[in-house]
Amino acid sequence: MKIAQIAPPWISVPPQYYGGTENVIYNLVEELVALGHDVTLFAPKDACTSARHISFIPKSLLSEGVPWQANLKAYYHLHKSLEYTFEHHFDIVHNHLSSSADMYIFPLAAALTKPHVTTLHGRFPFDKAFDSWIGDADNYFMDWAQRVPLVASSESARMQVAYPTHFVGTVHNGIRMRDYASTCTDPEDYFVWLGRFSPEKGAHLAIEAARQAQVPLILVGVRNQHDQDSLQYYQHMIEPYIDGKQIRYIGPISTNQKIDLLSHARALLNPVEWEEPFGMIQIEAMATGCPVIAFARGAAPEIIAHGLTGFLAYDMQDMVRFIAQVDEIDRNKVREYAARHFSARTMAENYLRIYANVITAHAFTDVVAAHIHTAPLSDIQAEDPRDILSAQH
Repeated sequence: MKIAQIAPPWISVPPQYYGGTENVIYNLVEELVALGHDVTLFAPKDACTSARHISFIPKSLLSEGVPWQANLKAYYHLHKSLEYTFEHHFDIVHNHLSSSADMYIFPLAAALTKPHVTTLHGRFPFDKAFDSWIGDADNYFMDWAQRVPLVASSESARMQVAYPTHFVGTVHNGIRMRDYASTCTDPEDYFVWLGRFSPEKGAHLAIEAARQAQVPLILVGVRNQHDQDSLQYYQHMIEPYIDGKQIRYIGPISTNQKIDLLSHARALLNPVEWEEPFGMIQIEAMATGCPVIAFARGAAPEIIAHGLTGFLAYDMQDMVRFIAQVDEIDRNKVREYAARHFSARTMAENYLRIYANVITAHAFTDVVAAHIHTAPLSDIQAEDPRDILSAQH
């Protein structure tokens, strides 16, 4: 199958540090190539991939210092990428919607004349700014969105969309299990929180849980220097509790460092305070055998098998109680569960099924439209479209 993958242009593929969507795209592309498909990745020039690589901008935008609100280059990247797919043969075009600038995909992809899907990695509303401002522009894009086949990363994410969109399936994100360390059966005495420093990610709650349970906690995260809300959150809710002993902050780390840290941690604390569409760090931890203790919000109940791969907490009291019980979890079973449900191979195979369904539906629509355009009116009224398609084959 000849597949076009169009990545958002903000973070490199794969990401150097933080970038859940970009990790998913990298894992999917590499697995599709391994399965023998002809894949073209449209991404900035600093991407690293086994697929054919086409770029229209030299570097991922955040690495150039471009702020999220400045989306002219982002639009250029998306427009040029989709323009290329108009002019060349692809069996299917796969877009990825993660941030507000990616909303341009809807008007651009709605005009595509070949099969295409768009994965919804983020969460509506996308018309928002770092200072908590929320606009109503999402509504204006729904005229196009209804014509774009969408894929959700979780059932939770799908259920949260209140707009009249067109979902064609749900595919859980996956990771390449061979990239992750073997299970450590004798972890060190520390817990980990890893993510982006913003209130909804719950670093302050992880600190509170660790303090109440009297256990060491290592914080690993990114501070957005362009977001005053995030900086103030870090300065007032995180920094005062970092003592270098019980609560330590080690900054952003590489993928290999992350794998090593998680594989030796007693557990990952993930008390997110929002309906997260999918928790990539949860499956990354599980791939190393590290149990996850998370609030039962968003996609967490679809990812964590309570009592087998970690625990689902409903409040701080639950989280503290489960910290004391986490050593009862069999770390080998945690990794086995992750390999069975969240491998890149499983993700790629699920996407291939959706691609096939979309391609078939597209062919069905084309045949019916061609027949209606050429057939006498009496024939159009009398015939079943399914008979038309079967007759063509």
